[in-house]
Amino acid sequence: MSEGNTGAAAPEIIIYTIAICPYCVAAKNFLKSKGQSWSEVRIDLDPAARETMLGKTRRTSVPQIFIGETHVGGYDDLIALHRAGKLEPLLAG
Repeated sequence: MSEGNTGAAAPEIIIYTIAICPYCVAAKNFLKSKGQSWSEVRIDLDPAARETMLGKTRRTSVPQIFIGETHVGGYDDLIALHRAGKLEPLLAG
């Protein structure tokens, strides 16, 4: 589990995950390749966190990724944002 921000102005990244989830691993590997760190919330270990995620996203799938206050969505959404050129500005704050 990684925690913290990469810089003073960088928004916090939170990823809701479960133990066995290839898309969770892919999202974390992608963010790592971008030099990012994040807080991971394991909803399979914490039912309250699962309820929090459901309340914030209205989605049951993982990963669910937040960059600052922005709900990015899942892995495919993260990559789509990157391809559209909108991820880097979000990561920069």
